[in-house]
Amino acid sequence: MTTPFPFTAVVGQDDLRLALLLNAVSPTVGGVLVRGEKGTAKSTAVRALSALLPEVAVVAGCRFSCDPAAPDPACPDGPHEPGPGTQRPARMVELPVGASEDRLVGALDIERALAEGVKAFEPGLLADAHRGILYVDEVNLLHDHLVDLLLDAAAMGASYVEREGVSVRHAARFLLVGTMNPEEGELRPQLLDRFGLTVEVAASREPDQRVEVVRRRLAYDDDPAGFTERWADEESSVRAQIIAARTLLPSVRLGDGALRQIAATCAAFEVDGMRADIVMARTATALAAWAGRTDVLAEDVRQAALLALPHRRRRNPFDAPGLDENKLDDTLEEFAEQEQEQTQGPEDDDPGPDGPDGPGGGGGQSPEDDSDGPQGGDTAAQPEAGEGGQPQGAGEQQPVRASEPFRTKALSV
Repeated sequence: MTTPFPFTAVVGQDDLRLALLLNAVSPTVGGVLVRGEKGTAKSTAVRALSALLPEVAVVAGCRFSCDPAAPDPACPDGPHEPGPGTQRPARMVELPVGASEDRLVGALDIERALAEGVKAFEPGLLADAHRGILYVDEVNLLHDHLVDLLLDAAAMGASYVEREGVSVRHAARFLLVGTMNPEEGELRPQLLDRFGLTVEVAASREPDQRVEVVRRRLAYDDDPAGFTERWADEESSVRAQIIAARTLLPSVRLGDGALRQIAATCAAFEVDGMRADIVMARTATALAAWAGRTDVLAEDVRQAALLALPHRRRRNPFDAPGLDENKLDDTLEEFAEQEQEQTQGPEDDDPGPDGPDGPGGGGGQSPEDDSDGPQGGDTAAQPEAGEGGQPQGAGEQQPVRASEPFRTKALSV
């Protein structure tokens, strides 16, 4: 078996690595679509991710990788007896571009049908990928009906097969990753929307970074096992962080403020439907768990928008892909100001006794009402003010009481 290139040895591509790790923490995010030019380590990073996933416990002999702690009651190989099960590494299944529908979803077991005269189901790649990774290289070149079947199974977490008199339903929960080169054609918008996150990758233009890429690749080609061993500590650290984030994920709290930020962002970018809101909520939660926090912050919402909205926003045919980060920052800032105004609403609307028109203010007070002077209301006894507002003549200057400042209000259009 070929030793995969270490995930932590990939140079740059921070967004790609983050998107893959978030799906490893929470597969409900919905997978990743990696878009970019050729030779940008798309396939290398995806294949390297499988080595970071923790081992899974499966029922011995089950072709559908049922969890012994909670076996699927509808498993075609069931019912399963309770037991400890066995441990095996998480699988990464690759779907070739030329695959048939039978290979993807499964078909009738012809061998058993001819030899035993029984109807038996032969599982396909969706069953093999259960609780692992399903990788589709050049997903934009895959037949549309196969992409529909693939994305439906990923969304429902199950595969339904109806053919040759066989009716089968089995669990199919996997991390879906697709890569594509936009120069070879685009996916339909309906299919783009089914991917949870999208990442644009490009080769670095920094000479030092390109030199490091070549150096690491040559070292790996010369001695794959030795190169992988040198990165073993980093790989173990990331694997432990994935396990810790998975454990923390159910405890992460997504407050109403974060939900309103997500809704305001999706509305500002005019995305269709509600899938973007749901994906952003799951992504922000996974980001908080990955950072070791139990609360979702505004920075999590911003990062989730950068990953979940670029392929869902409405744009003209000649608009550049990606998301306008300035508009995103303005939207989040405007929302924060509105939330602050709503929180301080009654206090802002009424300046109170210390406002400009209140008893303590200086805006509406006449000299006759000022009883703090030395002669009470007798203004004739006050010394004349000279140039600059200072009193003329000898003697001690009279103290002047300053009015309390009033709170200003921000006006937004």
